[in-house]
Amino acid sequence: MNHLLFGIYPYIAITVMILGSIIRYDYDPFSWKSKSSQLLRKRQFVIGSVLFHVGILIILGGHLVGLLTPIVVFDTLGISHGAKQILAMTAGGIAGLMALAGGAILLHRRLTDPRVRAHSTLADSGILILLLVQLILGLLTILVSMRHLDGHEMVRLMEWAQGIVYLREGASDHMIGVNILFKLHIFLGLTIFLLFPFTRLVHMISAPVRYLWRPGYQIVRSRKLAATKQPKNDLTPAE
Repeated sequence: MNHLLFGIYPYIAITVMILGSIIRYDYDPFSWKSKSSQLLRKRQFVIGSVLFHVGILIILGGHLVGLLTPIVVFDTLGISHGAKQILAMTAGGIAGLMALAGGAILLHRRLTDPRVRAHSTLADSGILILLLVQLILGLLTILVSMRHLDGHEMVRLMEWAQGIVYLREGASDHMIGVNILFKLHIFLGLTIFLLFPFTRLVHMISAPVRYLWRPGYQIVRSRKLAATKQPKNDLTPAE
């Protein structure tokens, strides 16, 4: 079971995420959007969205650098495993609380406002709930890490992640004996990867690069302003 969940399942989740995203973009590009509901209710949206997205971006960046950077790099720089763990706990804790607060605001808005709720799908609310559960699990792992600050368990998680990404044999062996909270956190994260191409999360990998070479500007006028500026017809109708 350990090998299935942490040796095979990661490749299934990553493969579905990559191929599913490519197929969706190719066959249904107009669904590739965040489906923003800001126009339906701006209240709570800005602060919730900013907190959530900034927190998530910091967490993703920290996970990529912290887990996939070879351990020898930290050793060469003189950064001890304990110091790296404290840094990860501090930065991850602050970013996690930001994202959790912002996500809670967005979920409350999505579930309580009738117009936003009518605009939402089960996948929209469901993926947001999964992300909030994932954030809670991540914050709970900090409490586990505080019990031992030697960085030993953190190194095992790094070896597992690098074993999966760099296709090393026996990557799942590093997960044996790891605290159950870390295992749940990783399993749910992989499940979110699996669901990625079927939800609004796909907008994370979209960037408005084409705006750099788009000819001209896009002019947007309100209907009310356009109506007031329409030229008057001074011609009298023919008798």
